[in-house]
Amino acid sequence: MTMSRIPRFSALVLFAAFSLPVPAHADEDQSEFGPQAVPLEAIGYPLGSMRLLSLHDENLVLPNDGKIFGADVSPQEVAAVLHAHDLPDDRIQVSINVLYAENDKRHYLFDTGMAPAAKGNLLDNLAAHDIDPKAITDIFITHSHPDHVGGLLDAQGEPAFPNAKIHMAAREWAYMKTTDVNAAIAAKIAPQVVTFDKAGTVAPGVTAFPLPGHTPGHSGYRLTSKGQSIIDIGDLVHNWAVSLAKPDWAMGFDGDRDTGKATRRAELARLAHAHSLIFATHFPYPGIGTIAPEGNGYAWQAKE
Repeated sequence: MTMSRIPRFSALVLFAAFSLPVPAHADEDQSEFGPQAVPLEAIGYPLGSMRLLSLHDENLVLPNDGKIFGADVSPQEVAAVLHAHDLPDDRIQVSINVLYAENDKRHYLFDTGMAPAAKGNLLDNLAAHDIDPKAITDIFITHSHPDHVGGLLDAQGEPAFPNAKIHMAAREWAYMKTTDVNAAIAAKIAPQVVTFDKAGTVAPGVTAFPLPGHTPGHSGYRLTSKGQSIIDIGDLVHNWAVSLAKPDWAMGFDGDRDTGKATRRAELARLAHAHSLIFATHFPYPGIGTIAPEGNGYAWQAKE
């Protein structure tokens, strides 16, 4: 497997999209920030006897305003990291990716991206690549922020994957049902939801494990086929430059920032030591690669 460092130019950077803060200067040009539609595209990889596809759902542009990335440091400190990676220092452009996996018997999705009304294009992307939503057997939800569960419903507000079991941690499902933004989704998908209480196998070839700090039941998933594995790390990290260079900085969207920091530091060290192949939902499309130590943090190595 060949890996390479991401070149230091304005590559896509990825992040979660929900309850977007409005920058102070948004009245001047609101189009600069928020969700951005992307072309339909999917990049495929083999994994044992399975076929993987990384599907590009949408892009998102967020302000460097001290509320999201590096929420416990200054925007100037965040800007310095962005500048060091040859990225614009006043904004952070990110993307949302969805992982699909299939073999002869199983058709998996790991999260579902944004809702169609929020420019999420998962259903169109699947159709463009001849994948029938009714064929999806299992969906694995890392957590219930709208950029991960919005695509569970179609444009008419009906279940987009009517034959799928929807797996998530029991604590996350309990949390999802209490949030107003997800009330309609939770009501529609309830008959399909299958919860788990601890780490372990949740479907053939898929094991779940906790990644505490982001939401009450935030989980990662390991997909394994014929001895090869890929790990979906959910929102453990959000930005290939900032999250890896400064894993001890707070993320504004973490529900428990201190726990999020501790989880991020420990899990990144483990992933780097094991040279694990990971799927990072919010890293540069297609979001598949490894991480390696660099200075006091880590560097992203994208799969070629």
